[in-house]
Amino acid sequence: MVVGDRGTDTIAHFSWTKKRLQKLGSWVVRQASGISVPDATSGFRAISRDAALKLNVVSDFTYTVETLIQAGHRNITTAFVSVPTGPATRDSRLMKSTTQYLSRSSMTIVRMYSMCRPMRAFLLLGGALVSVGGVLGLRFLWYYLQGQASGNVQSLLLAVILTVVGAQTVLTGLIADLIGINRKLMEETLLRVKRLELASDKQTAER
Repeated sequence: MVVGDRGTDTIAHFSWTKKRLQKLGSWVVRQASGISVPDATSGFRAISRDAALKLNVVSDFTYTVETLIQAGHRNITTAFVSVPTGPATRDSRLMKSTTQYLSRSSMTIVRMYSMCRPMRAFLLLGGALVSVGGVLGLRFLWYYLQGQASGNVQSLLLAVILTVVGAQTVLTGLIADLIGINRKLMEETLLRVKRLELASDKQTAER
């Protein structure tokens, strides 16, 4: 897959805020996909047939971020080339506002990363909750040893809640990881079906 890099820093009709958000978004996608992404939201794409067969777009908002994350996790070779851009001739038909685009793109990133790396995603979240719960538990223990436990019971309650929720989140990650294995098998089956359909269509056309 080849992506056209628009050079967002040089686009005249992009505001300073939009340029900074473009950089931030590309950095987030780079962390989620493992691909060096200079312009994550660029719609200028050239995709080989084999790569296109491996990509499954599930979002009804935009394919740009989703396909990059999938390409990174499915080892699809991705390159970037500079492309010239002209002045804006109309407002975007994709988004009504920058806020809407950010919120929906963020949800797409979280959804795709959770699909591709469910165990890591839930383990990070669960680990963070357990860590905070542990710190609060140690805080309560410190006051308890100082003889001041009666006024800090809320720390103990919150520590227990966060620890339980964190443990449940990790268990959810295990279940999601098992579901992810089945999803990979289904995607492999879907890929084979697509290739068979292409071969069948080619044979029909030759006849």
